[in-house]
Amino acid sequence: MPKQMTETEMMLKGYGLTTAEFFYHIPDFTHVLNTFIWQDYDIAPDHPRLLNFVDFCKEEIEGPLHSVKFTHRKMISAGEWQQVVGEFKLH
Repeated sequence: MPKQMTETEMMLKGYGLTTAEFFYHIPDFTHVLNTFIWQDYDIAPDHPRLLNFVDFCKEEIEGPLHSVKFTHRKMISAGEWQQVVGEFKLH
């Protein structure tokens, strides 16, 4: 089994935090929508993890999906990360 990357490793490799809000019809009351929030680290613009989860929802949730709203934010960009070599101690 491959080693899981830490959140910091994922951010350094270009992953960003993706948050999605799913709206789906309740099976017994098709005119009523239910919602839930999903969050994971993903790579823009392809969003493979989000699309895999959408496919999972289409197969496993009894009510059909109505819509999905999502946002993506890179936590660390190339210009914000730098290696620190020294340390200063006060007192």
